[in-house]
Amino acid sequence: MVGHGAAVRSPIAACALAAATALACASDADGTTELRLWAFGREGEVVQELVRDFEREHPAVRVRVQQIPWMAAHEKLLTGFVGETSPDVAQLGNTWIPEFVALHALEPLDARITSSSIIKQADNFPGIWATNVLDGVTYGVPWYVDTRVLFYRSDLLRKAGVLSIPDTWDGWRDAMRKVRRSSGATYAIFLPVNEWAQPIIFGMQAGSTLLKENGTRGAFSDSAYRKAFHFYVQLFRDSLALTAGNQQMSNVYQEFTRGLFAMYITGPWNLGEFVHRLPAEMQSSWETAPLPGPGGDSSGVSMAGGSSLVLFRSSEHKEMAWRLIEFLSRPKSQARFYALSGDLPPTYSAWRDSSLANNPRARAFLTQLQRVRPLPAVPEWEQVATKAYEYAELAIRGSMTNDEALRALDVDVDRILEKRRWLLERRTTAGTSVTR
Repeated sequence: MVGHGAAVRSPIAACALAAATALACASDADGTTELRLWAFGREGEVVQELVRDFEREHPAVRVRVQQIPWMAAHEKLLTGFVGETSPDVAQLGNTWIPEFVALHALEPLDARITSSSIIKQADNFPGIWATNVLDGVTYGVPWYVDTRVLFYRSDLLRKAGVLSIPDTWDGWRDAMRKVRRSSGATYAIFLPVNEWAQPIIFGMQAGSTLLKENGTRGAFSDSAYRKAFHFYVQLFRDSLALTAGNQQMSNVYQEFTRGLFAMYITGPWNLGEFVHRLPAEMQSSWETAPLPGPGGDSSGVSMAGGSSLVLFRSSEHKEMAWRLIEFLSRPKSQARFYALSGDLPPTYSAWRDSSLANNPRARAFLTQLQRVRPLPAVPEWEQVATKAYEYAELAIRGSMTNDEALRALDVDVDRILEKRRWLLERRTTAGTSVTR
């Protein structure tokens, strides 16, 4: 990689640079503005259909969409930032936003949002919007949302005498016992042991902050998370949950149909997958429901996930790039995006203006999205979450007691967050010096 100001030593490289410069000049000369949009996976494919309408509205603009596989997305974004080749606009998983804010890569958006006639904070699910805000500054606009609800075999639950999903953990656990005893299902529920979402969600439901001391230390040994952890692990010890990970499940849809389990906590992508992958005779035998909770103020919450649209500070076309973000945030654009991708829209207006309004199985997501909470806004969150499920699996399989697993988890999380503590301590010390 050649940095700015470095000599170009190769004649071939010099010619390539001259050609690129000439092309850029030609682009400027003909009055065309090129915007670069990076999007990931299926979303990168689908958004190309939407931006054609944006180009028709803005004939002097061309949007170059780069579709990037999800597995390569994080590294591509970091490499782009370091190499000063970031796009104008990008899709960004909302758990990645703190990391790119820490790098000073993202443009603050509050002034633009305030003056926008399209993007309104009040039209967004509050818990989702909050994932885009750090220290009171908004850095992203929700593009699509993700959370977790309960998918279940309504026929098996009825057979066990359970007519609806209870609201509380105690009621839910009793219902699982009935399902295991009387429905014919081998297990009541599948909670993949290699996923962090379920134990983390239970912790949030119990009122855990997950991290403490300004996000610099783990709070997993605290009483709230311990209560949730005990509830979660006990489901396996009581043989209500199947002790297996996704890699050990050859086909989750076949096993759901076969009755290996009757309930499954999963996300919105499975609304379409269940329709396409379950046999026709099963289509009247499954439903969705918001998650039960322990009771109290935090009962039944779930995690606030999804992706946002962000504007990079390095963009040379910020005003037009913002117009693209506004275009993709229109209710009609969001409704079309849902129809093409199956990704749930982040605004109330888009839910009213789409086929979701008439989809009874989507209503559980609409209810759940109104009671979601952001995950901790720290760049290291994905490392922390990985440790959370690793230690949960050790407890589930009996390699550690619950307390041993939680203490070890906090030790590892504190180690992961060591640099964050150091940086905050330096910032605090510097602030004290200035004050003096």
